[in-house]
Amino acid sequence: MHGKATAVGNDPFPLHFSRVAPDPPADAKNQVPTDGSTHCSNCFTRDTIANAAAKVSPAVVNLSVPKGIYGLTLGRSIGSGTIIDSNGTILTCAHVVVDFQGVKASSKGNIEVTMQDGRTFEGTVLNADLHSDIAIVKVKTKSPLPAAKLGLSNKLRPGDWVIAMGCPLSLQNTVTAGIVSCIDRKSSDLGLGGMRREYLQTDCSINVGNSGGPLVNMDGEVVGVNNMKVLAADGLSFAVPVDSVSKIIDQFRKRGRVVRPWLGLKMIDLNDMIISQLKERDPTFPNVDRGVLVPMVTPGSPADHAGFRPGDVVTEFDGKPVGSIKEIIDLMDDKVGKPLKVVVKRANNAVATLSVIPEEANPDM
Repeated sequence: MHGKATAVGNDPFPLHFSRVAPDPPADAKNQVPTDGSTHCSNCFTRDTIANAAAKVSPAVVNLSVPKGIYGLTLGRSIGSGTIIDSNGTILTCAHVVVDFQGVKASSKGNIEVTMQDGRTFEGTVLNADLHSDIAIVKVKTKSPLPAAKLGLSNKLRPGDWVIAMGCPLSLQNTVTAGIVSCIDRKSSDLGLGGMRREYLQTDCSINVGNSGGPLVNMDGEVVGVNNMKVLAADGLSFAVPVDSVSKIIDQFRKRGRVVRPWLGLKMIDLNDMIISQLKERDPTFPNVDRGVLVPMVTPGSPADHAGFRPGDVVTEFDGKPVGSIKEIIDLMDDKVGKPLKVVVKRANNAVATLSVIPEEANPDM
């Protein structure tokens, strides 16, 4: 892939305000079309995108954050966010609101939060996670604020329509539309190091200032958090899936931080074609229909201590059959220090049952 993935959070252009989109009529789904066409509540019509945007737009905010060095303010950076509860909890990207130095995150200062109706609030950073690029900002409010509903990103399919909302180039109340191009674009595909992450890839137009804004489905639900684009490439933008975000928010609430288990395994998803090719190269490769191949085990890691070997194929994890790395990660969840039973197949169809105790991942990884 040509170009470089980059966050989209800062821009010096002046802020512009536009009219707030009105809410769709309560009986919009039951209105009879005037063009003689047959109405279908589940069909894509000329109002579908507008109605979805109108549901979320009151909860989309502009974030203006001071930027500087050694305590000197040298301007402000612009990002976007989404109010996710009426008490003033705002979901955004970590790179918009915090500076990361090593493993430590420090707030960039008080955050000016501007709603689409013109109201402004002072926000503070409650939690931020470097690896997922997700942060929570809180504002104090005497009256309930409009909040967006979080949907399910696992229901998305390539080709589904989505809209990106936010403040690109400081232009508030902006909506762009596109489709989902890929539902599980891996961080390694984008040349990003560190822990494995997965993104939603879309062709929605996003630019600096869109970071932290919502990716919205046609039901008016937030399905992702826009966080980066590819330079010198049109139609390549990425968002953190809301299913991952929901788990991060739960950990923020429980611990104030995100705990990630570490096994010390390099893993590769297997499919029919890869299995067939491996069998051709080595007839001793185990007979499996699905599973996760382990090509490398980190010396001294929990997996090494548990007896994993290069060439193992994980077929069961924590008592459940698995066929992808994502399934293993989901099953591990935040189970640090708890023994997990793993069934692996080895050369000549030997089967081994291992017990591995995940450690908490080093934040520097």
